[in-house]
Amino acid sequence: MKRVFIDGSAGTTGLRIRERLSSRADLELVVLPDEVRKDVSARRDALNSCDVAFLCLPDAAAIEAVSLVENPNTVVIDTSTAHRTADGWEYGFPELTGRREEIAKSKRIANPGCHASGFIALVEPLVRAGIVAKDEKLSAFSLTGYSGGGKKMIAEYESSGLCASVPLCETSGAQTVSHGATEGTEKSNVLMMGGRQYALGQSHKHLPEMVKVCGLVAAPCFSPIVVPHYSGMEVTVPLFDRDLAAIKACYRDYYQSGLVGFADDPASAEGGFLSSAGLSGRDSLEVSCYGNGERVVLVARFDNLGKGASGAAIQNMNLVLGCAEDEGLVR
Repeated sequence: MKRVFIDGSAGTTGLRIRERLSSRADLELVVLPDEVRKDVSARRDALNSCDVAFLCLPDAAAIEAVSLVENPNTVVIDTSTAHRTADGWEYGFPELTGRREEIAKSKRIANPGCHASGFIALVEPLVRAGIVAKDEKLSAFSLTGYSGGGKKMIAEYESSGLCASVPLCETSGAQTVSHGATEGTEKSNVLMMGGRQYALGQSHKHLPEMVKVCGLVAAPCFSPIVVPHYSGMEVTVPLFDRDLAAIKACYRDYYQSGLVGFADDPASAEGGFLSSAGLSGRDSLEVSCYGNGERVVLVARFDNLGKGASGAAIQNMNLVLGCAEDEGLVR
């Protein structure tokens, strides 16, 4: 039985991984008591006694955790940003050409960022095929459920009464307020009603991995947007003057195994719409494309907590341990 330790199991991603692995009969979870879960000595012992260690920590803490690992057999899967472009770390996206085999034998795996996963799934195959040039100036936007913002943002949305999992608000005239909202919370609630764009200074932390993994010369102009549903993500990349049929054929050929697949016109089943929550609760990623010869939009849909975080981490662990790639995951 393989031993697994989650360093940072109190965070959103850590909690999800722990919850999902707790029912696995082939794994033994190493769990530190609350009073010592931040103790360096206790963490060092746990990290060096396990077969696989998930790091669900801020970047600086993840770097510190790696320095504590002395056991050459411990496989580290880091879900932070710290090592995604670092030398000696394998980028944990098995569906990209050649990476599945490298992940399976690696001791240091960097789990992809959520927004980056969608962008890379769309762009890397097209760069490899020559449909998108490496020096092309790209743009992208991404809709994400508020769970991607961690515990604080989750609490903000769910206490506002405006999120999709809570009864929505009444509308009276031009002003909208939530049920039972006090005067002091009305403005905050209204601000959270629609999509909220952030990282406006074009310095989002996922940009470096987008550039490196796709082999691009420059970072895309990227707009991430938080929307008022718990989980689900939709990344869109627009292109001009492309052969839509060639793009579809490229995706069909490229994604033959793993958790990423091409879907031909999933919007037709949604009345012409394409919901960012359409794959919430699943660990797969769906690639599709629309448009005409003049203007094309590439779309990746998945769960920011699934293929965008915990699901991807478990997929990488499965590969390392020689399990079925989708063991314990929801397609």
